[in-house]
Amino acid sequence: MKHFPEKLQHKLNQRIASNSLRHLDTNSNGVDFYSNDYLGFSKSDEIFNQTHQLLVDQNITINGATGSRLISGNHSLYKETESLIAEFHNSEKAIIFNSGYDANLGFFSCVPQRGDIIVYDELSHASIRDGIQLSNAKAYKFKHNNTEHLEKVLKLHANNTTTQEIYVVTEAVFSMDGDHPDLEKIAELTQKYNANLIVDEAHALGVFGNNGVGLTQKLQLEHKVFARIVTFGKALGCHGAAILGSENLYSYLVNFARSFIYTTGLSPHSIATIQIAYKQLSNNITEELHTNIAFFLSEIKRLQINHLFIPSNSSIHCCIISGNEKTKQIAQQIQNKGFNIKPILSPTVTEGKERLRFCLHIYNSHQQITNVLEQLATFV
Repeated sequence: MKHFPEKLQHKLNQRIASNSLRHLDTNSNGVDFYSNDYLGFSKSDEIFNQTHQLLVDQNITINGATGSRLISGNHSLYKETESLIAEFHNSEKAIIFNSGYDANLGFFSCVPQRGDIIVYDELSHASIRDGIQLSNAKAYKFKHNNTEHLEKVLKLHANNTTTQEIYVVTEAVFSMDGDHPDLEKIAELTQKYNANLIVDEAHALGVFGNNGVGLTQKLQLEHKVFARIVTFGKALGCHGAAILGSENLYSYLVNFARSFIYTTGLSPHSIATIQIAYKQLSNNITEELHTNIAFFLSEIKRLQINHLFIPSNSSIHCCIISGNEKTKQIAQQIQNKGFNIKPILSPTVTEGKERLRFCLHIYNSHQQITNVLEQLATFV
């Protein structure tokens, strides 16, 4: 076998030296405070059984899509599921992608054109940044959740030409912080500067708004947004994503989004699971989740560790530790007590801002929340 390239080995050695080398671990039997399965849908027997029954009722017995959606893979479940998603989210159209990463890569690599401007939050997800890198547009970042800085950037780059488009990108909930932007102010600014607003709702779907519709709809801003990205691997407990937007955007993505065009479609079972998961969303479920979120916040205050946490009212709560070694050590000590929690290390987050990331679910008991936080309080 040919030797492993020296440049690549050097990069691996750098990760080892900084104690940030990633490994793939199998799931343990500890209490779940690390998964994105906020509503417990991935473990739902009801969703599993209803998905199977939907396939039986429609006499669908194939295991795969058999090809890209533009060739043989556009099976009947796609159309009805996309219609359901569009109606649920009060959107003209929804187009399903194989993952949230594929959706963001496809959108940002093909929609902004040469001469256009992309303005994005500095903490935007890697999938957004990777899509932007593939774009021919010029991109500029603004300080995290800082609407004053966003306006400065918009003022600097906005012009009166009729051909230039400006795209402003943010997330409804930021995955490594758990916080959310002032979406109403951002929508106001995008209208003021005639810009197109794109919101990634990955960690807001199933969490905010009536029946978990997301933050944009909770604030009744959906008609002020050019596109929304909703992903199904978080609260919906399955796989895939959709881009919500106009009829024209739908047609454009079918024709130009390479991550949509040049990949095998999702299997009928995957699409059926998405459909059933949407039908399971209800206010009762989201209220249960927010009860646990409120209890978590009250406990970190009682234990006087709230100052270590990034302010959040989402399912994600991050305790800043600082230092890869210290963060990993504390995570391991908490794991040894029977709680599944993961350290978030640099370079995933900024050096010096390493953290423990707590994800809350409807199935976490108040006693479990108290116990894990009392453990944390003894180590920080």
